Amino acid sequence: MTLASASFDARAMGDYAHDWALVDVETSGLTPRRDRVLSVAVVTIGPDGEQTGEFSTLLNPGCDPGPVDVHGLTPERLRGAPTFDQVAGRIGAMLQDRVLVAHNAQFDYDFLAYEFARARMWLPVSRRLCTLALNRQVDPPTADMKLGTLAAHYGVPQLRAHDALDDTRVLAGILRATLREAARLDLPLPLVSCPPRAESTFTPQPPKTPCAYRNPGRLVPGGPLQQGMKIAITGETALARAELVGRAVSAGLNMMQSVSRHTSALVTNAPTSDSAKARRAIADGVPVIDEPTFLRLLTDVRTGTAHEATAATATAAAVLAPVTEPVTPQAPADAPVSPTGSATSTPVEPVLPVLSPSGSVPAPRPPASPVSTSDEPLKGRRVLVVGGVHTDAVAARTRVVELGGSAAINLSASVTDVVLLVGGPKDRRMNRITALELPVHDAHWLTAPTVADQGTAAVRAQEPQVVPRGGVIDLPIQNGAPAPECYVTASWAPQADCEIDVVAFILDEDEQVTFDEDFIFYGAPESPSGTVRLLTGGPAEQTIALDLASMPPATRKVVVAAAIDSAATFGTVGAIQIGAALGSSGAPLARATLDAATTERTMLLAEIYRRGPLWRLRAVGQGYDHGLGALARGYGVDIAD
Repeated sequence: MTLASASFDARAMGDYAHDWALVDVETSGLTPRRDRVLSVAVVTIGPDGEQTGEFSTLLNPGCDPGPVDVHGLTPERLRGAPTFDQVAGRIGAMLQDRVLVAHNAQFDYDFLAYEFARARMWLPVSRRLCTLALNRQVDPPTADMKLGTLAAHYGVPQLRAHDALDDTRVLAGILRATLREAARLDLPLPLVSCPPRAESTFTPQPPKTPCAYRNPGRLVPGGPLQQGMKIAITGETALARAELVGRAVSAGLNMMQSVSRHTSALVTNAPTSDSAKARRAIADGVPVIDEPTFLRLLTDVRTGTAHEATAATATAAAVLAPVTEPVTPQAPADAPVSPTGSATSTPVEPVLPVLSPSGSVPAPRPPASPVSTSDEPLKGRRVLVVGGVHTDAVAARTRVVELGGSAAINLSASVTDVVLLVGGPKDRRMNRITALELPVHDAHWLTAPTVADQGTAAVRAQEPQVVPRGGVIDLPIQNGAPAPECYVTASWAPQADCEIDVVAFILDEDEQVTFDEDFIFYGAPESPSGTVRLLTGGPAEQTIALDLASMPPATRKVVVAAAIDSAATFGTVGAIQIGAALGSSGAPLARATLDAATTERTMLLAEIYRRGPLWRLRAVGQGYDHGLGALARGYGVDIAD
């Protein structure tokens, strides 16, 4: 397979021409730190589109090959194959000084990183490109983003699915076609920096058994311990730390590694300690006791309240549709807006962390009456708003959604219309918009829009559900099937002056993390059990992957948030788009555009929560002026420790 073709002009590709190393691996499982690579293929391509090299081999993993029904690599086929360390040098030479390309590139990159580490070698990759992330930007009208589906869309023949070499040759054709589309749309490539690694930068802690009891609150002076209390220890202890923790866990206490306002007590033999935990305990008013007192209280721990049991798995298929839930008016700073509620008109209980936000995003106003299909002239349209001051752009995108349309934040193949606000003609994308002959309207068009044919815009058989801010959908479940694996992707316009971090909090029914590892962020991108993971598809896109079927019963909700690491605000960043899909390459189920923020530095993007036997997704869009540390403390974890 070569990128060179009559329709591929390398000289015209400019920033899209690189030295590429296209990679595909077949593996014994899905966890890089535990599972092994069974086969690998590498195809190298030059900036001119010509193939310069090719290598593939089966590998002897020295373990069970896993799901043979998927990859067809039986122990008999792998017997006699080289081990990875025997071919690592040749693979490394092909990867050196090239951009690694793969479909779902983080998967292949992480597996190679672990294999190179086992061989005591560096993975010589400094940048990678994910064709899955690139196609999410291009947004072709495909049913999903699977390799085979994209191959069919772009006219690339696929001979043997799950064959590493054939998959890599197919990937070459998809890369060629997608680069051509990206150049046509003038999209920046989502290249991810990944300095060479000799080993994984993160190893999750062994899975910890969640505490079976709800947190009853703080220890009352002179009172007893109660099961479920969150206890932290700092400083030297007379009894071995492991034994002290073991006794506490056996008594039903929840041992934490950090201190927050949810901590029941801090144990220390140095009350004047200057440790981070001690300082946080003083700041939050957490009771402090010494080790002898703690050991005495452990002899009489009172019975706690068990976590609520979750509903049984749904037996009927859920329908993907917006769920009408009441919109809570803007609450005062000490009583944030409730993100979860029932589908009735009864008031919903507040469930956001009690933080004290300043200048938070106002809550959306409820519609006066349901909007009928005839009142949705933009249904099926994807509208890009260009130009305008922040408030005008927000109002225009909000109006697009009210009219049944989908508000785009970047130019893609699915954009059907462009609304031009003040200053819009100077936008660098206008030359490309004009060349694409997209319909361009002024702001008055949104008053009573009339639409033409889709023109050159991509059209899907089923468009993603447009979810307004505060809107809720049920995640569909097939009859008798377990809850799906859900991927929530946040994307934004590329930023030159700041970085945005997407994080997740795994919460119980009291809106608290059960333990510190329930906070998923760039420094700890995976929960101990692997049920929640942070994935990076590009510099302006990050994904939270949730294995809903494997969530512990105590987990009632996962909150997805974003934070800015500098003085910039979401008002300057602009709109954040979230999309939900079932599976890493699944069809997009729903989209929401969140851009009401002005001065905020952190924002709650979405919540995935239980409602009876189902899981629901809510588009939140609630912002706060404080940073990530304050947001995390509100959920019971201190990231400073």
